[in-house]
Amino acid sequence: MSLTDAQWARIEPLLPDRTPRRGGRWRDHWQVIDAIAFKYRTGTPWMDLPEHFGSWRGAHNRLRKWAADGTWEKVFTALLAQADAEGDLDWVLGVDSTIVRAHQHAAGARQKGPQSASRTTMHSDGRGGLTTKVHLAADSRCRPLAFVLMPGQAGDAPAFPEVMARLRVPRPIGRPSAR
Repeated sequence: MSLTDAQWARIEPLLPDRTPRRGGRWRDHWQVIDAIAFKYRTGTPWMDLPEHFGSWRGAHNRLRKWAADGTWEKVFTALLAQADAEGDLDWVLGVDSTIVRAHQHAAGARQKGPQSASRTTMHSDGRGGLTTKVHLAADSRCRPLAFVLMPGQAGDAPAFPEVMARLRVPRPIGRPSAR
């Protein structure tokens, strides 16, 4: 499943210029976003991406770069603002959380530097492991509006105010909408 022309028309103007600061031109953004979506939709390891997506390293590096420079957050916020302006955003919310466990090999990997107690959690059967908890607010059509990532043992109730505080949809005039 690839991005449709209508979806691409909404996303393309929000993405950075295809000419990076150093080196040659980047591969087509559309192809990279399709590769990233395919990877997360199927759970495929990066190295096993189909060849028609191009180099897995390029997609992985672009994902990381855009996460670090705030591109993904800018796109997410702009798409929410567009949906709100078109009256397509439903303000009936559901808030829930889920635990995402690290791969089995990551849990036993040697850690460089000091160990962070906040990254580990004990399971009910006594196993240790690395987990992350995703706390998410979504509208009634299951579209994400705000989310917070926390350590796996974080409680749901203490994270609720932070998720709600991140719920901000920009408006053309005035303050962002939060309800």
